[in-house]
Amino acid sequence: MIRKAPISMIMTEDVITLEKTDSLEKAEQLFKQHRIRHIPVVSDNVILGMLSYTDLLRLSFADITNDNDSYADVMVYNMFTIEQVMKRNIVTVSSSNSIKEVAEILAAKEFHALPVVDNNKLTGIVTTTDLINYLLKQF
Repeated sequence: MIRKAPISMIMTEDVITLEKTDSLEKAEQLFKQHRIRHIPVVSDNVILGMLSYTDLLRLSFADITNDNDSYADVMVYNMFTIEQVMKRNIVTVSSSNSIKEVAEILAAKEFHALPVVDNNKLTGIVTTTDLINYLLKQF
C-alpha cells in the first residue's frame, strides 16, 4: 500500500452528472442504467449538490408496492425538482488528498461518496466501493 497515495489513483474520472433542471425521472434512469448510487448535480462543471439513489427512494413508492408500475413514481417525481431533493453544502475533496484522508472522511460521516473538485471544477468522484476495491487489491 502506498503511504500517501492520492485519491486520483482510485477515483472515477468519467462522472455521470445531472443539471439542477433535469427531471428526477432522468435521474432514476441514470442510476439504473449506470448501476450507480450517487450523482453530482452541476452547472458548468461546478458542483451544486449531490443526489443519491436513496434520496429518490425516499420519494418513490418502489419500496412499498410490489408491482413494477412506475406511474406513481413519475407522478411523485413531477412534484419535485432535483434542486429540492439534492443534498447541498456537501463535503468535497481534492484529487491530491490521500486515500487515507478520504477514507477518514467517509468513515466519520454518514455518506458514501465524495465529489473530487480541483480549481472549483468537478474532476471525479470517489465512493466507499472504490475504497473497498482498492483495499481488496492490496491482499
